[in-house]
Formats: sequence, structure tokens, C-alpha cells
Amino acid sequence: MKKLFIPMLCIMTILTILLNVDPITDKIIAFINHPNINNIEAYNAYYKNNNYTFVSNTNNFTPYSKQEHLNIIYTIINSGTDIFTFYCPKEYKNCLKDINDISSDANLLTHLNNYVHPFNSFTSINTTISDSGEVTLKIKYLYEQEEITKINEEVNKIISSMITSDLTDDYDKIKVIHDYIINNTKYDINNNKETKSYSAYGTLFNHLATCNGYTDLMAIFLTNMGYDNFKIATTNENIKEPAGHVWNAVKINNEWLHLDLTWDDPVSSDGKDYLYHKYFLINTEELILADSNITSKEHEFNRAIYSELKTISEN
Repeated sequence: MKKLFIPMLCIMTILTILLNVDPITDKIIAFINHPNINNIEAYNAYYKNNNYTFVSNTNNFTPYSKQEHLNIIYTIINSGTDIFTFYCPKEYKNCLKDINDISSDANLLTHLNNYVHPFNSFTSINTTISDSGEVTLKIKYLYEQEEITKINEEVNKIISSMITSDLTDDYDKIKVIHDYIINNTKYDINNNKETKSYSAYGTLFNHLATCNGYTDLMAIFLTNMGYDNFKIATTNENIKEPAGHVWNAVKINNEWLHLDLTWDDPVSSDGKDYLYHKYFLINTEELILADSNITSKEHEFNRAIYSELKTISEN
């Protein structure tokens, strides 16, 4: 019996190696070509250690599904990494197709971008895909370091002066910032790129904003105040380029609520400044009710992507 046992053990070992040769070979080739593959060397100060229904952080950079691709991209941009390479395993037959589909879907990338801190949001992702299964992402981020420093200094100064010790309720704290931004900002009807109204910088220092500017600045305040938050976007899913509206979602007492500064700072026909709280910390049922007398569909968001904000009946 002992004589038979040794050959059988050898045969089983050989079979195990043969059955796993592709995964082993993939890992060896990947490591030789890119020794830093599957490893994020540093996470910047704006990394969010939060997971959501749509996407989550991962430490596994070898994808085996489209969802794992999304998790990898989210983790990379969430870390602030500007270039990263990972490798498609041979067992995942649709790997290259799936990453190509994701990288060419501007709407999907817009939604993905909404879950990271504004300072880690990107303006473009260049994806290079080789026939051998090598995928390299080169990311261009929206905010420059000089802008980030100035925004942080000003935001923290405002929080220190306006969030006083007598403000203990989350509603009151966020309302102070909501009102401050609106009282110091006008909607940029010309969408002038020179004023950077599409960013938190233009909103804070040039006092002009589009919906992106309002939302980014509010997100930065919320994060600095300790609130989990992300952005919600409506996009036209029937076209290739992003188009639509964006606003904030914030978690308070384990409930996700909407916060739309753009619509609380309307452009008036009489030229006067108005400050509303119609879209301030409301749930999705209340959002639907608030929109019931208007024809705009800018708040009709994708419930499958932003599922934290489904209605009670949808849950």
C-alpha cells in the first residue's frame, strides 16, 4: 500500500498543477511585466473607506465579473492613483469586452465618479487594453493641488466660524452650510468655464455655480463635517455623452436623504435672490412630491445605481 501511495500522490500533484496552470501562468506573467500590478502603493487623504450597493472598495485587482471591474475602477480613483495596471485572467472570457464596454460608457463612468470624494473625481480615464489581457488606466483628476489647498483652508475656516457649539442637531448644522453657499452664490446661467462655476473652487471663490459646483462644494463640507455622502446624477441613458443634473445624498441617522442646493437657489425672473428649503434633507417620497407640480424630470434618477435612495415601496 505504501508503494502505491507515493505514485498516486505524485499523480494528484501533477493533475493539480495542470488544472491550475492558466491562473498560475497569468499571475507570473503579470508580475514579470508589472511588478507593482495588483497593488495600490498609496491612498491619498481623500480616500473614502465606504462601500455602497452599487460599488465597493476592493483589494482584489484580478477581476472575474463586470461588477469586479467596477469595484476595481472605483478603488483606483477613490485612492487618487493616476495610473494603474491590472490583468485579465484567461478564465474570464468576457473580461476585455466588459472593460471596453465600461470605459466607453460615459454615463456609467459619471455614476461611478459620483461615489468618490470630489477631490478624487476625474475629468477623463484613458484605458489601454492589450490582446494579452493587460489593462492600464490613466486618470486625469479635476482638481489641482493648489485649488485643493485653498478650498480646504476656506471650508475649514467657515466650519469653525459657523458651526458653533450650540448647534447640536444635524439638520441645523447642514442648514447653516446650505444657506451660506446659496447666500453667497448665483447660478451661472452662462456656464462660463473661466469662472470654474462647474467646480467647488468657482462656487466658493467666484460665487458662481452650476449644479456641479454647488454639489461638489456641499460634498466637501459634508465630508469635512463627518457625514457619509455621495452625489446623484440623472443622465440621458440613450446618448453616449453625460447630460442631466447632479445633487447630493447624505446619510443622517442611518437614513439617506436628498439635498439639492441648485434647486433651492432658483434663477428668478425679477432678479431677486431667493433661498428655499424645498429640496433640503428630504427622502425620495418627499422628492417626488416636491416635483409633483413641475414638468422637469431632472430628479428621475436610476434606482438600481442609487439604491440607497429607493422609496419604501421599492425596498
